[in-house]
Amino acid sequence: MLLEDRTCLVTGGSKGIGAGIARELGAHGADVVVNYRSSEDSAHAVKEEIDEGPGSAVVAQADVANFDEVQTMYDAVREELGPIDVLVNNAGITVDRTFDEMTREDWDRVISVNLGGVYNCTKVCYDDIRDAEEGRLINISSVVGQQGNYGQANYATTKSGLFGFSRTIALEMARHGSTSNCVAPGFVETDMLADVPERVREKILKNIPLRRFAEVEDVVGIVRFLASKESSYMTGQVLAVNGGMEW
Repeated sequence: MLLEDRTCLVTGGSKGIGAGIARELGAHGADVVVNYRSSEDSAHAVKEEIDEGPGSAVVAQADVANFDEVQTMYDAVREELGPIDVLVNNAGITVDRTFDEMTREDWDRVISVNLGGVYNCTKVCYDDIRDAEEGRLINISSVVGQQGNYGQANYATTKSGLFGFSRTIALEMARHGSTSNCVAPGFVETDMLADVPERVREKILKNIPLRRFAEVEDVVGIVRFLASKESSYMTGQVLAVNGGMEW
């Protein structure tokens, strides 16, 4: 088991890509913290699935945009499981509008979760990751951060911001032997994509060389590799998993 000695916190771990990541880490022996904001039943379902395999899981409620809630979550988890070896910053939201229709509230809401949440979670876990034998920070970005996307100025800004953040933390932690990397998936078959109108889905597909949307399984193996000791010489990188849309 590649991760049997690792404690991994996955934000937004109750659904979609986050749930897939949590299950993948657990399947390889990790102790997984499944963070959720409001989807408690889904989080417990993920925990139960992980507990049936070689890993184990706990659920932890916190709105990642709220620093006090994140600190409380971290304190409880650390008391139960010890220090965090791997943090996967996956939690994110969209509030899509063309820029001329986008309000400051629309902007701030996405920034507060997608970037503010990354700051909050990384801040409380930073000492653990830095001081771990081989700590791992893994930030989940998007091809939208590389290419931009119509009606997503706020979302694209947050996802491109993770590139600079991941690189900077990589430089600051390098002398301690811990790493920071970024995974930038393309369009993945999750609830978020399911809400996209069919005509828009068809237009997106035309721009994907592999001519299909990603499945969650296409992404989670990359995250598992980054969480493992096998990735010890990779840091400050953006790993694109997008069917050929960007390189």
